[in-house]
Amino acid sequence: MSIPPTVSVVIRAKDEDPAIGRCLDLLHAQELAGRELELIVVDSGSRDGTAALARDRGARVIEIPAASFTFGGALNTGCAAARGEIIVALSAHAYVRERDWLARLLATFDDPRVACACGQLYRPDGGPLTEPLVQDLALSERLPFWGYSNAAGGFRAELWRRHPFDDRMPGTEDQAWARHWMGEGYVVYVDPALWVDHDHSKDPLPSMFRRARREREGYEMFLDLPPVTLRSLLGEWWSDQASYRSSWRARLSHRRAARLLGAYAGSRRAHSNRRA
Repeated sequence: MSIPPTVSVVIRAKDEDPAIGRCLDLLHAQELAGRELELIVVDSGSRDGTAALARDRGARVIEIPAASFTFGGALNTGCAAARGEIIVALSAHAYVRERDWLARLLATFDDPRVACACGQLYRPDGGPLTEPLVQDLALSERLPFWGYSNAAGGFRAELWRRHPFDDRMPGTEDQAWARHWMGEGYVVYVDPALWVDHDHSKDPLPSMFRRARREREGYEMFLDLPPVTLRSLLGEWWSDQASYRSSWRARLSHRRAARLLGAYAGSRRAHSNRRA
């Protein structure tokens, strides 16, 4: 397969000055061997100059009302305006590391089985990912919380046109979309070399809580998951060491507590919405 000459990068943003300036500068520095780079920023009500900064750096800015924002809806808006047959979704505060990052991402689509591709640093079992891994439906069913991410990933526009992102979802629209296409026989290509600098581990506790709540609610919209109960929450808090060096470090981590409580709240919200 030959990659089309236009590469479209869609960035969702709100109040991302100055992060988006660095993000766009790094994209302009990419080595694309003559391909045209199309930059689209979907701005949802920024008040800090994000939209003007993006325009100054050559991006096409599409402004949407903040009240209408969903992760999937904003990305669908950008995809509808994109000309590339491979679309790259990138967070406004994600920073590519290498000048050939886009070229390497595009090369993964030489394999016609690949629906989407992204970078990860860890395997589904939690160990370091040292080489590319191809995720199929069987692997996704065994480990459903791991895989494709629109924080920094690419996908086929033709597949998006046939099945857009679910604009009702509060989060995990990327994994739901990938799961749909794995069900159709496609695969997700995950490569540690495609990882970008994108870190939420030091976010304020309320942000971590809300992120975990959105993710759990989103997962329960497309996966058959048992509800998170107070008993299961306490059981996980007490027994799961997660990635911490000891169980006590895990139990005393306020950040981990915020994530666990967020997942509990998201599960309750998901089940409440089903009953409504």
